[in-house]
Amino acid sequence: MSSDGSPQPSSSSPVPARRRRPRTPPKWVWIVLLLIGVLVAIVRGADVFGDHAFDNIATVILCFVGFVVLAVWFLFLSGYHWLSRVSAAIGFAAVVGLLYYLFPIERVTGELAPIFRFRYSAEPDRLLEVPPAITEGKGANVDLRTTTKDDFPGFLGRHRDEAVDGVKLARNWSDRPPKLVWRQKIGAGWSAFSVVNGHAVTMEQRGEMEMTTCYNIETGRLEWAHSTSGRYERVESGIGPRSTPTIDDGMVFSLGVRGHLACLDGGSGKPIWEKDLLNEYGIPKEEEEAVVLWGRSASPLVVGEKVIVPIGGPKGERPVSLAAYDKRRGTLLWKGGQRQISYCSPSLATLGGVEQILIVNENTASGHDVKTGKTLWEHERPGHTNRNPNVAQAVPISPNLVFLSNGYGLGGMLLRLDRAAEGFKTQVVWENHRVMKTKFSNVALLDGHVYGLSDGILECTEADSGTSKWKQGRYGHGQILRVGDLLLVLTEEGEVVLVEATPERPNHVLGRFQAIEGLTWNNLALYGPYLLVRNAEEAACYKLPLEEGR
Repeated sequence: MSSDGSPQPSSSSPVPARRRRPRTPPKWVWIVLLLIGVLVAIVRGADVFGDHAFDNIATVILCFVGFVVLAVWFLFLSGYHWLSRVSAAIGFAAVVGLLYYLFPIERVTGELAPIFRFRYSAEPDRLLEVPPAITEGKGANVDLRTTTKDDFPGFLGRHRDEAVDGVKLARNWSDRPPKLVWRQKIGAGWSAFSVVNGHAVTMEQRGEMEMTTCYNIETGRLEWAHSTSGRYERVESGIGPRSTPTIDDGMVFSLGVRGHLACLDGGSGKPIWEKDLLNEYGIPKEEEEAVVLWGRSASPLVVGEKVIVPIGGPKGERPVSLAAYDKRRGTLLWKGGQRQISYCSPSLATLGGVEQILIVNENTASGHDVKTGKTLWEHERPGHTNRNPNVAQAVPISPNLVFLSNGYGLGGMLLRLDRAAEGFKTQVVWENHRVMKTKFSNVALLDGHVYGLSDGILECTEADSGTSKWKQGRYGHGQILRVGDLLLVLTEEGEVVLVEATPERPNHVLGRFQAIEGLTWNNLALYGPYLLVRNAEEAACYKLPLEEGR
């Protein structure tokens, strides 16, 4: 005891126990995770960004934030032993690293969902035979000079309008289903088929060779192949060429993913003339790949004796929108416009009584004089070729109206062209970022209505007003083709769906079948009753049933 009689504290008095940290997340962690869940639900359900790819990116970011919150709590604030926490972190990192090494991302879908591939498996295109150059055209009996009423000679058809009006398809596939003619492996790429006189031409990648190839439509037999050295491969856009060849007057015009322009003899595949556009216009390969991120995709346009292609140009210098070459000799005829290229193809139209070349550039749409390439009109169309590119074609819908569409939150627009002192002046009739968000597909026109895959959903929009009549049926970022009053929809997963093209009945499906397997971005081609489909691994031909008596 102390001198005043009070008890002395004992040296053996117990020390207050240190508060043990909980092994379950505290309330604040659950609140954060709940808020993240609500934000994910809003992003996924309300189409906040107007583009499902951006929705997916936002979802991944939000989920990552939630994972970081849990990880911070577990590593620094939880009651688990330090050795357990460190071991769990190292184990998790090791598993993720091993999976990433063994299964790298091969490519992404149209909505940026990753597709993985086992690292030690060969790309399918490398397993295909590359025909030797010395055998090109030998033994082939290919006649591309003779034309037929069923010909589908280039990108999106005879008039580049994604329509075939000379074929009457049967509307009932239950009793008379489509018949498989052939189905086989094909080289990589997003090119489509062009068909003349029973011969189908496309572009593909086989190993280190970029090829223009010709197949017999009835047998699928490879008839000739023209090869150039070079391989294009990116996670964002896949492997191989994406332009569709154009067949004209017995010749085939192809444009490679890095600007190799060729005129080939349609009977043998032997080159008549060839050009390296990057070298001709002084575009360094590194700059080309940085600016044209998804590779050159434009299909050559033949008008009379001219073959017309987009050009672009190097950074810091004045680009060239379009160039025309003599289709027989390859000599330059004219250069027109001063805009960087997009992923659109030139098309021919008559607007305001003037025949002209329509093109959508990096950030404008424009019309050009056929004879000189002079710019007749130009209208701003926001876009960046290496970020949010313009891909969908400009579509003339009347003598002075042009329809434009795009994804990436841009939507549809209707332009009116009025004659001016020189060329035309443009005026926006309507603009709506919520309709016709065609990302890398195109639209078809019928009876004043526009049909297209709007961010992967089939939509019907009134052309004059921009009013959406209906939007229904998720098909992904595939392609469509109008055949009379019907739509053939090729889904991103390789399924073909027959849909009635009418504003009265939303997404009225008449039939469907699985045509090919795998990611499918390639356009359709129809030659009479023969439907040609392909993607980066498979190609197939189906005979569709026609109306009775046809």
